[in-house]
Amino acid sequence: MEIGATREIHDRVMSPLPVTWVAIEKVVFSAVQSILAALVIFPLVYFIPATPVEVHVSNWMALIGILIVASLVAGTVGLFIGTVVKPEHIALMFGIVVVPVTFFGCVYYPWAAMHNVRWLQILVLINPLVYMSEGLRTALTPNVPHMPAWVSFFALLIGLGVLGTFGVKGFIRRVLT
Repeated sequence: MEIGATREIHDRVMSPLPVTWVAIEKVVFSAVQSILAALVIFPLVYFIPATPVEVHVSNWMALIGILIVASLVAGTVGLFIGTVVKPEHIALMFGIVVVPVTFFGCVYYPWAAMHNVRWLQILVLINPLVYMSEGLRTALTPNVPHMPAWVSFFALLIGLGVLGTFGVKGFIRRVLT
C-alpha cells in the first residue's frame, strides 16, 4: 500500500541507504511481526479449542529455526505480491490467492495425507506454506506424519532466496519508476 497512490515509501527510499536495504527492512519488519503474532497465538491454543489440547514442543531448535525462516519467507512473499499486484487489486488477491494457498498449504492436514492424489501432492510443493506447515508440524506434533525437518528448512531457504530476489527486484522497479 505504501507504493500505491500515497507513495509513502518515498520517504524511506530517500534515506541514505540503498533501495535494496529498504526492501530488506520491509521483509525483516514483517518477519518480526510474524514472530510476535506466533507468540500471541501459541498460548491461545489452551483457551480456544472445545476439547483440551496438550502442547508439547518436541524440538525447540526446529521450532525456532523454522519459525524464523518461515517468517522471513512470509515477508518475502508479501514483498513479492506487493510489488507485482497493483494496490487497488490487493483485496481481490485474498480471494484468488490466499484461500487456495492456505487450503493447499497443508495447514489443515499433513502433506503425507495427500498420497492418494499423487499429482496434487507433488504440485503443492511449489507452495512455501507447505514447508512452513510441515516444519512446524515436525516441531510440535512429531507423532503426526510429516516431512523431515531438513527438507522443510532447505525448501524454505530456497524460497527465501528466490522470492527475496524477485521481491527486491520488483520493489526497486516499482519504487524507482
